[in-house]
Amino acid sequence: MDLFIAIFTGTIIAATPLIFAALGELVVEKSGVLNLGIEGMMLVGAAVAVWMHFAGFSMPVAILTATLAGSVASLIFAVLALTFATNQYAAGLALAILGSGISAYIGRGFGGAPIDGLSSISIPVISEIPIIGPLFFQYDPLVYLSYLMFACICWFLYRTKAGLVVRTVGESPESSHAIGFSVIRIRYMTTMFGGAMAGLGGAYLSIAYTPLWVENMTAGKGWIALALVVFATWRPTRIILGAWLFGAMTIFQLHGQALGFALPTEVLSAIPYLATIVVLVIISRNREILKLHFPASLAKPFKPSG
Repeated sequence: MDLFIAIFTGTIIAATPLIFAALGELVVEKSGVLNLGIEGMMLVGAAVAVWMHFAGFSMPVAILTATLAGSVASLIFAVLALTFATNQYAAGLALAILGSGISAYIGRGFGGAPIDGLSSISIPVISEIPIIGPLFFQYDPLVYLSYLMFACICWFLYRTKAGLVVRTVGESPESSHAIGFSVIRIRYMTTMFGGAMAGLGGAYLSIAYTPLWVENMTAGKGWIALALVVFATWRPTRIILGAWLFGAMTIFQLHGQALGFALPTEVLSAIPYLATIVVLVIISRNREILKLHFPASLAKPFKPSG
């Protein structure tokens, strides 16, 4: 039972940064924008959070600053892709590379230095219930925030007029512009929101998941978050399921040798990424499912006329 609890809670924790980043990218893509720079924005958020912590600021301030840093980083992409209508693939890749360089510069002075990570919330009585308490009521605040954001995004996209407008812009920016909506402004806002969520996911990595800064510590999680949006076929609920799957594979590779799997460490480390590739290949074979929720104008530049 102790091993089961460790794997279950480890899966939830490992999935948290992916949930933040993938949900943010989902909103971005629903508006018709494809931002491949998640990895860079997560790294910037991770570095800024640790930097603020070493500067003496409180943990909430560090988290908020990292979130804002991710949003500001996304503006670089937004200016290139939305204002100047450059290729979104190229602009996103440029942001991923730039974010890696900026984060390395920010974190050059405290690389590898451990910090006092984000503390778990212990709810009196409830957290002490056998099995149920450790499984559901002993996480840090950002874990709970990730599921609150999931609920808010579901409500926003499918229960509000603003969410309908975002989805309409993603389906047909020309029609949206014709009836008076500012397509570029809406896409700027969703892009900045996606950047903020990526920055928050990065902050979680450096102040909760592994409380220290290591250069390129995201280790491809930004790209996995991008893949999760496709895996989810642009639906929020499936993003949660995909994040749990990747989190479970991550924890499995950590416990693999303890469970008796005589595999090289490199093979165990590759298991989460191999699982993601296999799932994406399987889903990609069914084009009808992909087209069902695919934003029709995704990655297509738009320049308002008149």
